[in-house]
Amino acid sequence: MFSMPKALVRYQQTGDLHFVTFSCYRRRPYLDSAKARDLFERSLETMRVRYDFFVTGYVAMPEHVHLLLSEPKKAVLSKALQALKLSVAVQRKERPFWQARYYDFNVYTEHKRVEKLQYMHRNPVKRGLVAEPEDWAWSSCNHYYTGEEGVVEIESLYTAARRDRAALKTHVSEARHGAPTSVEAN
Repeated sequence: MFSMPKALVRYQQTGDLHFVTFSCYRRRPYLDSAKARDLFERSLETMRVRYDFFVTGYVAMPEHVHLLLSEPKKAVLSKALQALKLSVAVQRKERPFWQARYYDFNVYTEHKRVEKLQYMHRNPVKRGLVAEPEDWAWSSCNHYYTGEEGVVEIESLYTAARRDRAALKTHVSEARHGAPTSVEAN
């Protein structure tokens, strides 16, 4: 039987992205329904905003989750993950819901970032849940394929371009005397 090392070393507050994996209790498929995975996505977005971190990628599988995220600005990573897991657990009936710990791998190169995103997005295909990565609704894959916004804001070139366009529109509106104070999005 596999067991976690007792003296697990984590490298946090390094400015790196973190590839994080955590599992449902005893790898039970507590996230096997669309309702459960939708709840996870809403909780992830809530914690992203509350703790001020970027989500670069994610996938919610029936019995585990993979995340690629930045370090939170308002807490250490372990506290933000604890809050995320608690947010889901208190809204579900299964007890206990999550395994106590999580796996954390620092991602400090572009090559590793792409590798981890591809791994996450291909996970549902490898498991036989869907034929193509974009067919799995509970991941960041569709955002990368289309730029579409989902429940969870994904930090990507699409998101950065959207922010730049919004800032430019606001800047132009403020520069014009008598211009409206808000600009309606397309």
